[in-house]
Amino acid sequence: MSAPQDQTPLLKLIGITKQFPGCLANDHVDLTVGQHQIHALLGENGAGKSTLVKMIYGVMKPDAGEILWQGERVTIANPAFARRLGIGMVFQHFSLFEALTVVENIALGLNNKADRIGLADRIVEISTRYGLPLDPAASVHDLSVGERQRIEIVRCLLQNPKLLIMDEPTSVLTPQEAKKLFATLRRLATEGCSILYISHKLEEIRALCEAATIMRLGKVVAHCTPAAHSARELAELMISAKLKPNDFAPRPISDRPPRLILDRLTIRSNNQFGTDLTDISLDLAHGEIFGIAGIAGNGQSELMEALSGEIPSGKPEAIILDGIKIGHEGPNERRRLGGSFLPEERNGHGAIGGMSLSENGFLSGHVRGSLHRLGLIDRKRSFDFAQSIIHRFDVRTTGPAAEARALSGGNLQKFLVGREVLQAPGLLVINQPTWGVDAGSAAAIYQAIVQLAEAGTSIILISQDLDEIFLLCDRLAVIAGGRLSAPMRVADASIERIGLLMGGTAEAREVAHAVPV
Repeated sequence: MSAPQDQTPLLKLIGITKQFPGCLANDHVDLTVGQHQIHALLGENGAGKSTLVKMIYGVMKPDAGEILWQGERVTIANPAFARRLGIGMVFQHFSLFEALTVVENIALGLNNKADRIGLADRIVEISTRYGLPLDPAASVHDLSVGERQRIEIVRCLLQNPKLLIMDEPTSVLTPQEAKKLFATLRRLATEGCSILYISHKLEEIRALCEAATIMRLGKVVAHCTPAAHSARELAELMISAKLKPNDFAPRPISDRPPRLILDRLTIRSNNQFGTDLTDISLDLAHGEIFGIAGIAGNGQSELMEALSGEIPSGKPEAIILDGIKIGHEGPNERRRLGGSFLPEERNGHGAIGGMSLSENGFLSGHVRGSLHRLGLIDRKRSFDFAQSIIHRFDVRTTGPAAEARALSGGNLQKFLVGREVLQAPGLLVINQPTWGVDAGSAAAIYQAIVQLAEAGTSIILISQDLDEIFLLCDRLAVIAGGRLSAPMRVADASIERIGLLMGGTAEAREVAHAVPV
């Protein structure tokens, strides 16, 4: 529902500028969000979107420019002031306490004691009204990721917001949950709440949003109506370049013995609120890309750690790589046997922020990359290895001596993918390969994965992005509650069927047995 032309915009930013040391994050940004409007904010990694919405929500203050709220100039000193104006924000990473209940988590965000009176009843009323059912007495650690997102949304709705900012809201949802969320957002818009919507999923932007502001390198480069453009055209506006088509031809599957076999892999999670794995079985052919779909928190991290050797399986025969039983082996031995592994968490797990790119390249590359001699780091070879990654994957950085924490998320991800790809592994296990990565970087990563498979590498691709799995994978399975569904050919799968499996329902289990391998 678009605002009438003569209606004062709800939010208007004029010339917003924010400077950090060595980086102009926002450069005279103009943005207008109309009354009752669902407005998209688009841009690749490092475009300045997060900085901009943090200033709207009062987390940061602009160095220059004006913020007009319903036509009046305001200074948003902090999030509490933003909430008093009527601005709510649902962050991509939830701020919830696992050990507390739903009502306890929501109460923590209420400053006035009077607002806590009858809170449980109001949670039920609001969540039911907007199709976001919640049990106020439920403990957060027992809830799915989609239910946890509902807590964040309901917490905002209890404040009767006039503007709701949402950052990548569907990244943790099944397709069915995403549809329900869209219905809720459309209803909110018709009832008078505007929405500023950030997402890398361009097809959902086209379906949901009436207007879009596109940023690049801190500047606004376009305003448009998303439905009037294809997803490819929107992506090209974001990166100011033509994208190569991602038309990957189907690959013939090798009839050689499987490269990787998982035989009833069962492990306990190292995380108190993690997910145990139960009877995980699959076989992976030479040159095959096998997708693992699922909502975050259903055992993906544990599966990654079990495959990499961070969590030993106990039984050697639970994991067999090229005929060798490795279930009891650690990460280094698995790498010596041809494995490469890239976890979801870039910072602290995939890379160490305070170390240089050269040193981070050495962390996993030394096993098969001859980056050490006589027990000492070969700094020249490590430097050259990092340089080759930077060149091959167009990593935007000052060079191998740059610290990992100095890179944007997308550029660090390209470096880490390149670190594993250039080792020419026999097996690559990669978790969320394009998480938070812009369209141009994602295309480069996709191309590298496909080329690796064409050269004979077997790949397990763990992803919450179904478009990614349908684009790249030969077969897929869905992980839910630590259990893996029966494998299916991508050609036989559908979004609806996968969504049911991701929900882990009884209906989903019936669907799983109906799908041919």
